Amino acid sequence: MTHWLIFVEFAALALVIGVSGYFLSLYGDVIAEKTGLGGTWIGIAMLATVTSLPELVTGVSAVTYVNVPNIALGDALGSCVFNLLLIVLLDFLHRGASVYTRISQGHILSAGFGVVLLGFVAFNLVLNQHGINLSFWHVGIYSPIIVLFYMFAMRTVFRYEKALRLEIVEGIAERYPKISLAKALTFFSLAAVVVVLAGIRLPVTAEHLAEAMGWQRSFVGTVFVAMATSLPEVAVTVSALRIGALDMAISDLLGSNLFDLVIIAIDDMAYLKGPILANVSPVHLVTSQSAIMMTGIAIVGLLYRPQQRLFKTVGWGSLFMLIIYILNLSVLYLQHE
Repeated sequence: MTHWLIFVEFAALALVIGVSGYFLSLYGDVIAEKTGLGGTWIGIAMLATVTSLPELVTGVSAVTYVNVPNIALGDALGSCVFNLLLIVLLDFLHRGASVYTRISQGHILSAGFGVVLLGFVAFNLVLNQHGINLSFWHVGIYSPIIVLFYMFAMRTVFRYEKALRLEIVEGIAERYPKISLAKALTFFSLAAVVVVLAGIRLPVTAEHLAEAMGWQRSFVGTVFVAMATSLPEVAVTVSALRIGALDMAISDLLGSNLFDLVIIAIDDMAYLKGPILANVSPVHLVTSQSAIMMTGIAIVGLLYRPQQRLFKTVGWGSLFMLIIYILNLSVLYLQHE
């Protein structure tokens, strides 16, 4: 009976997040229209921040109250690879041509920033695993660098979108004539609050479900909890596809990855026992490298814009991303740490 109650709670939270994710996408698209900021900027700044808040709360809780830095880092990096897997889902759900032929090549900018940050995290993981701990007190020197680079990335994307603002406004100005900006902001904020509250509870429910099913704690922390805290991204992605806001969906996923890497810096500041990257398993290198490879494939797809699809399902790029994700999942499961 307890098992069933946990399943019911998990499903209910997922449903709430799914419905709220639809309204986040809808009113985010309205805000993009009314302000002229563009779907890409709204997705990478507003939606990405809101949908990544569950990872932030989970990570800080993991390093402060529970003292499990592996779960905190695994959640952040695991969310990155899961978000990239959602591009595969988008490619599968988008009928007709490949999704890469329908989205702006401007996403290469945020994807490139993501590769740099992921590589920087992996680089510091290697250094710390070999005893090279560059830090100020308990905070690794990499943490402020991550935050500063994220701010630079946001500024660069904003300036890029600003240069295209007139073209964007002319293209979508009449899509939502009956919805005011004030109404859009109000409902967007309400949906964001619901997503955050449900998302905060979701990892706890997922942890209980894992214990009830007898799954290993390390596997749960680095994979299952990451999936659970990424449910807001799933909801927003599918909802954005339904309303035709593909650019917003992609920018939310890539923007969430950038924010998830900032969460590592925040977790590091909250972890008082030393730099977090010096107190975690080296298996996280596999996840960071998987995220780098998957992002690289996404960049290739954005540049090459492949037309062919395998049996009318997904393109070759999406297939390779799926294979990398499965391999990453397998290594984490077999590690037993």
